[in-house]
Amino acid sequence: MLEVSQLSKSFGNLKALQDVNFTVKPGEIMGLIGQNGAGKSTTFHSILQFLHYDGQITWQHRPITEAVFDTIGYLPEERSLMPKLTVAQQILYLARLKNQATKTIRAEIGPWLDRFEVKGQPNSKIKALSKGNQQKVQLICTLIHQPKLIILDEPFSGLDPVNVALLETAILNARDQGAAIIFSSHDMGNVSALCDHLVMLNRGEMVLHGELQAIREQFGKTVITVTTDWSVERLQTLPTVTEVHALTPGRYRLIIADPAAGPTIFQALSQGRYIEEFSQQPPSLDQIFKLKAGANHA
Repeated sequence: MLEVSQLSKSFGNLKALQDVNFTVKPGEIMGLIGQNGAGKSTTFHSILQFLHYDGQITWQHRPITEAVFDTIGYLPEERSLMPKLTVAQQILYLARLKNQATKTIRAEIGPWLDRFEVKGQPNSKIKALSKGNQQKVQLICTLIHQPKLIILDEPFSGLDPVNVALLETAILNARDQGAAIIFSSHDMGNVSALCDHLVMLNRGEMVLHGELQAIREQFGKTVITVTTDWSVERLQTLPTVTEVHALTPGRYRLIIADPAAGPTIFQALSQGRYIEEFSQQPPSLDQIFKLKAGANHA
């Protein structure tokens, strides 16, 4: 289990992290979200002992030392392959740094290339691969030694939907094998699809922490999606409606201040007749992200 307790980090007068606390258990996936500069990479670098910090970070109730590094898989935000090496040389080089047996890893290279649908062979030069295929090779380097703790900094950046699905499958497989996984992403769709719980940072402070559905429900059922022939102006007159967004012709999203107004709004719109769509739900994770990222937590 990864435990982060009272983590704080300053760079001069800049407080990059302030009292960050969370745990990630084996077989769990945690999303770390926030705007650029919120402190996500600083959190990762602290876990990996790249930085001096205040607070406590442990893995399996012990400090993270060099002996633990062999069980960690880390994908940095800045990709760093060596272009003159072949795919096999690159994977083997990084695997040996994790004290993996060359024979064992060499036998796994082909299956992993197939799993990620890499368009290249083990003897292909890194520089000959497309940017997307190079990224997949780096992901293989991160996962091939079956780490127990996996840290992925923006792993989906630059991947098309097909390759996003391949990576999501690999992450879920690692979770099912008992890995504790933490990743950052600006795409709330990835977070919603994969994570058991999340932490959101804003200017180094935790502003959200918990299970995804529980976080959504904290904000109440303040979003109504409806199909109607009412105009935007008429919809704005409904009780407690604060925003109206046209999604497609005749389909709207209403933001309401009081979730209890839902039944009244339904009656007004339907007037006792069939209505094709009326759904009242908590805000999406994407909407919550925009709300909290825009809040002032100075």
